[in-house]
Amino acid sequence: MKTSSATDSFPYFGEEHAILRNTLRRFLADRVLPFGDAWEERGFVPREVLREMGSLGLLGMRFAPEHGGAGLDTLANVVLAEELGRCTYGGFSVTVLVHTDMASPHLYHAGTAAQLDRWMPDITAGRKITAVAMTEPDAGSDLASMRTNARKVDGGYVLNGAKMFITNGVHGDLYFVAAKTGDAGRSHRITMFGLEKGMPGFRVARALKKTGWLCSDTAELVFEDCFVPDENVIGEEGRGFYALVKNLQNERLVIGALALGEAMKAIEITLDWVKQRQAFGAALWEKQAIRQRLSMRLAQVEAARALVFNTAWRDSKGENVVKEVSMIKALAGTLVNEVMYDCVQFHGGMGYMRESAIERMSRDARVQAIGGGATEVMLEEVAKRI
Repeated sequence: MKTSSATDSFPYFGEEHAILRNTLRRFLADRVLPFGDAWEERGFVPREVLREMGSLGLLGMRFAPEHGGAGLDTLANVVLAEELGRCTYGGFSVTVLVHTDMASPHLYHAGTAAQLDRWMPDITAGRKITAVAMTEPDAGSDLASMRTNARKVDGGYVLNGAKMFITNGVHGDLYFVAAKTGDAGRSHRITMFGLEKGMPGFRVARALKKTGWLCSDTAELVFEDCFVPDENVIGEEGRGFYALVKNLQNERLVIGALALGEAMKAIEITLDWVKQRQAFGAALWEKQAIRQRLSMRLAQVEAARALVFNTAWRDSKGENVVKEVSMIKALAGTLVNEVMYDCVQFHGGMGYMRESAIERMSRDARVQAIGGGATEVMLEEVAKRI
């Protein structure tokens, strides 16, 4: 069943966004839904599928046309994230969004002309898949406490350290790595580097096993006296902390849209289930408690979507939306898990079976309250601004 949505005709959206949404739905229905279970077993998304997305112009929508992008706005990225959330395979969704919205923007916004010419065509075409390496075994949301360091030498830098929980870490091609280039301790002097797979001293230490997002590859990375030439520095030396913080706003916005796409699809699946599932002589939908709970969840998701759309529109106008983005990340990450709990509950025993989409979606959703900034961290960001 398709829920009706007042925000489907939200006034900020134009024809290009409608075309994008329809293109995504067709692609996901044809090229993801029939194969997602097999990818979950394999633990990664086949590269040819990502190249197909690139050929459709779906891997660089906010990038300029001269770099292979579509030149669209923030709302386009929100449409992408929401539709990916609706596909029910969170691992596929995050594989794409890390590439499009969390890693490659570091190059696009801060790269030199030579770096853009060198890497961007392959990125937007899906020939090179990107990852961003910030998190460490002892440093997550607290970026200033990272320990990976880069020591300046003649012609470049020598990196030493480790990164943890890196999406696209096993099968990626180009990694944007954050490392300390200042004093130890709480220094904010962080620099971003572009590392290609196979560089001496850079290795994937291990693939990590997760509760959800099973078709997304996640890795621990290790750097042991890894030489990175000067031409691979992304942006200004010592200014990487600010680049990371800036891009986290985009990352958190699309994670929020992703979570709400997942929540909306879960409600639709559950509505279909409770309207046909019989118990005590009637469909579950005839139970007042069930239909009222689902109605409230739908209202909450629609309200949160309106906040996402309004914030994306304001961001496209250049407004400061740090507070609103932090609200979205905290709200959506919590709400999607509340929705999934109810949807599993209303599915009964079937909601706990691996053959059920809602079971997979509930596992995938749990990390939405953690990755990209834990809910508690996001609420502190809001509190600072009120």
